Amino acid sequence: MKSILLFSVSLLFIANIAKAQVQSPDDFLGYPLGEHFTNHQKVVDYFRYIAKNAENVKVEDYGKTYEGRSLILTYISSKENIDRLEEIRRQNLSLTQKEASATSSKKQPVIVWLSYNVHGNEASSTETAMKVLYTLVQAKDPQIKSWLQNVVVIIDPCLNPDGRERYVNYFNSVSSTPPDLNPAAREHTEPWPGGRTNHYYFDLNRDWAWQTQTETQQRLMQYHKWLPQVHVDFHEQGYNEPYYFAPAAEPVHEQVTGWQKEFQVIVGQNNAKYFDENGWRYFTKERFDLLYPSYGDTYPLYNGAIGMTYEQGGIRAGLGVITNDGDTLRLKDRIAHHFTTSLSTIEVSSKYAEKLLSEYKLFFERNNTSPNGTYKSYVIKADNLYRIEQLANLLKKNHIQFTYGGNKSLMGYNFGTKKNENFKLERNDLVVNIYQPQAVLTTVLFEPQTKITDSNTYDITAWALPFAYNLNAYALKEKIEGTHKELYINKQPEKKQEQKSYAWVLSWQSVNDAKILIDLQKNGIKVRMAEQAFTANGILHKAGSLIVLKAENERNIKGVENVMNVFLADHKTNGFVLTSSRVEKGKDFGSSGYPLLTAPKVAVVAGAEVTSQSLGEIWHFFETELNYPLSVVNFQSLPYMDKSNINTLILPDGNYNDKIAEQLLPWINAGGKLILVEDAINSFVEKKPYNIKLKSVAQVNKAQNANVSTYGKREQDDFENAIPGAIYKVYMDDTHPLTFGLGKDYYTLKTDDKLYEISNDVFNVGLLKADSYTSGIAGQAVKNKLSSGGALYRTQSMGKGTVIYLATNSLFRNFWEAGKQIWVNGVFLF
Repeated sequence: MKSILLFSVSLLFIANIAKAQVQSPDDFLGYPLGEHFTNHQKVVDYFRYIAKNAENVKVEDYGKTYEGRSLILTYISSKENIDRLEEIRRQNLSLTQKEASATSSKKQPVIVWLSYNVHGNEASSTETAMKVLYTLVQAKDPQIKSWLQNVVVIIDPCLNPDGRERYVNYFNSVSSTPPDLNPAAREHTEPWPGGRTNHYYFDLNRDWAWQTQTETQQRLMQYHKWLPQVHVDFHEQGYNEPYYFAPAAEPVHEQVTGWQKEFQVIVGQNNAKYFDENGWRYFTKERFDLLYPSYGDTYPLYNGAIGMTYEQGGIRAGLGVITNDGDTLRLKDRIAHHFTTSLSTIEVSSKYAEKLLSEYKLFFERNNTSPNGTYKSYVIKADNLYRIEQLANLLKKNHIQFTYGGNKSLMGYNFGTKKNENFKLERNDLVVNIYQPQAVLTTVLFEPQTKITDSNTYDITAWALPFAYNLNAYALKEKIEGTHKELYINKQPEKKQEQKSYAWVLSWQSVNDAKILIDLQKNGIKVRMAEQAFTANGILHKAGSLIVLKAENERNIKGVENVMNVFLADHKTNGFVLTSSRVEKGKDFGSSGYPLLTAPKVAVVAGAEVTSQSLGEIWHFFETELNYPLSVVNFQSLPYMDKSNINTLILPDGNYNDKIAEQLLPWINAGGKLILVEDAINSFVEKKPYNIKLKSVAQVNKAQNANVSTYGKREQDDFENAIPGAIYKVYMDDTHPLTFGLGKDYYTLKTDDKLYEISNDVFNVGLLKADSYTSGIAGQAVKNKLSSGGALYRTQSMGKGTVIYLATNSLFRNFWEAGKQIWVNGVFLF
């Protein structure tokens, strides 16, 4: 019996040794890290292998990319911590609540989340993630074992598998053996669209708050289950740059706490210690600011963590490249640098674990009981129920608490007029007060004007949600609560008409209404549009309303009345049933003011001439929101394409040749509709018969007022002509179909100074005026130019066709919700 017991113990001992001695990445992959780029599935396989063979690691699948690749998280800590991981998670979240309560007598570890490879062609960080995992699991250094007592490390080895695979597949298909170090070699020049973005060409590092992409949506569900104390986002910059780590550059948002800034300095000092020992170059406090709320450093900061970006020089460096300094930068060097900062961050987090946890708890205590900020509540008026619902959905994704209105009079700062005004709180108005765990994030997303200490920003400087959703809103200095939990929508069916139906009227106020139109036309139902408002049965129907006439549909669809009743029930919309062609106010239905709508056959141009993210926004909108067929055609194929198969052609933002205007003219005259987005307009400016001309404003003579410029002031001088992203009010022609569902005012995000001449020979649909500037940074020269007035949105009739000029990106990152109305108007209404 004793010998059997000893034998069993020996087997257990051998098994534990075997389990601890897992294969290194080099052994598992069959090559040393840094000699090849590893495809995504092999990375996932290695993480799964480690989890299967190590007792202090857990791997969790959290979703799939658009192209079906696995998204995984890996948890590494001491075995004791891994064994009680769910308990640790719950205890961590309890620290964010108003009344935090201890759920365990055991020591709470700090949570450090490391995010690698959000940009696909910044590919060294995923390779690094494997080395970090192996090093932590082996824990050969006693220090590492002690760190893992104090820290739970969460590793996301690749946030953007689709983009990374696009880059790696291209590189592996063209790379030389040995690697070509010449920067001019093709292995250092990616073809369009490059690997930076995801399947739909979205920059996932700009999507944290907006959560428009499936990768972000699934990741943020997990992130909010943990809400770590430390989050690091690993990147690469141009290969001629050294390494960057925190502390960050100005501007730093005023809501970032003193401790969050202090800890960035502490980590930076520790990183610098190791870099100095190795003679590696680095910089801090430059270029990468902490303002825009949708980054992988700012979003965690606004959610209570220490959020940091680390940038390794190396984009498109491949396996090795000669830099401008004459040095050779190799993949193994880039891995070494990211590996060093990864471990350094874990080391510092372990050392300061107690302080990190106490400050984290304090952050949320302050949010819940005495939040910072001028305004304590926001009321968003229910001017458009669909956009209110969409805004509510975004708030839910970000765990921001809200209620719905009531019936009382209040005073607040009007976002649109910039004045304190009296207003009435009504039933469906959305109410958000900042006394909640997400107080800081709420304030950042809603504040009417972001305070900026430095003009050298890395991204847009204005994003207030009421402007993005084109909803009237008020900011209040006192805490208020709504009296309802849910939006009220009357879903009671309309009383059945005793008389036979003559027509059905449906609203046109939202993207959802466009989806209903799409389904009507898909089912062979003819739909007309009201060019002007009308009143029938005492109800005012706005311009843009959809009209389905029974008689003209009965010719092709038997029992159309039953078909419509079922259709409206399926779409949970009532519509209005009319029994006569006669209306009380406006034009009767026999008028030409109700044109028949033609189902669009839409194509969009792709290729090296196109800004890939502009194409991606359009592609994503059509495929994932409208579920509408969209042909993506290469620009080079356009002259040879049979254009009779399409009636709507979109040219995204891009740089096109001068011949395109002439090539498309016969198609437009024959009835085609051309939609030009931002710089796509350039190739049509001052080319007849296109009536489009850039507005130029004479430069103000600054010599009498300005100081003589110096070399040291060159960046400040450049700012005079900069507009990284500011919000402008656009005055809309509300009688034009392009504006239906929006009204007279629309707020746009302006990222350039381009403005177009107003002309009487076209429809000037959207204009900037002297008071259009609303919020965000714009250099004085840009402000002067834009305040001089001009057109941003125009339409022009040419032959039987139409040209639509959209001089701003109304689908910006697909979070600018109100801009989607311009798109459905332009595509479906004329």
